[in-house]
Amino acid sequence: MTFTRITYAPADRRAVITLDRPDKRNALDEAIVEDLTRAFILAGRDPAVKVVLLYGSGPAFCAGADLDYLAHVSEFDLEENRKDSARLANLFRLMYELRKPIIAVVDGPALGGGAGLASVCDFVIASKEKAQFGYPEVRIGFIPAVVLVFLVKRVGEGRARELVLRGGTVDAQEAQRLGLASMVVPSESLAATADTLVRELLQSNSGNAMGLCKEMLSKLHGMNLLDALDFAANLNAAARMTVECRNGIGAFLRKEKMEW
Repeated sequence: MTFTRITYAPADRRAVITLDRPDKRNALDEAIVEDLTRAFILAGRDPAVKVVLLYGSGPAFCAGADLDYLAHVSEFDLEENRKDSARLANLFRLMYELRKPIIAVVDGPALGGGAGLASVCDFVIASKEKAQFGYPEVRIGFIPAVVLVFLVKRVGEGRARELVLRGGTVDAQEAQRLGLASMVVPSESLAATADTLVRELLQSNSGNAMGLCKEMLSKLHGMNLLDALDFAANLNAAARMTVECRNGIGAFLRKEKMEW
């Protein structure tokens, strides 16, 4: 499968997806959203891939929507704009529901839709010196509509309100305090930190169990208590019957280290 705006490299039970539009600060347009969608589908379907990493090439992780593209779609009618917006919504939903952990490695600004890409990942490793996060859409008369759905899930409504209504940026340490970033490390340590986390997930955790956890997290929101508990009980029962669960419990009882 060929891509025009990203690179896709599967190896060693991981898939590395890199936004590869450095001249445009990896800004989002229809083509890059389509590339990302196909790449995450590919990673999700590949049994050899257990963890996905997301990088940005050049000085920015992702500067958000391509302004030239926004100017173009502003001439669309309502139905055309709905279809275009749905592409980004479908990508974010795909990432959020993917039954494999996704790690964003942010070594530069992640703004607007770029911040959305990071926030929909399971882990965000940010450069202490270079990473910035922000939702500046209100400053150009736009709104971070699709992004906001997932921002609220990550940091809560109160913090999301402040971020999107002020439209400014925060550095990596403030992003970690808010819950946007999982870890903040010096730029030169980003690759090593990401590799350590990947090896932990690969070696210590059941891929099936991590996938079931992500399924629960994606479906629990909005359920009432009885429905949530019923769903949890059913998923719990199904998990107990998997080969990975049986093998994991057996290894624990034998005091053996399980290598997943």
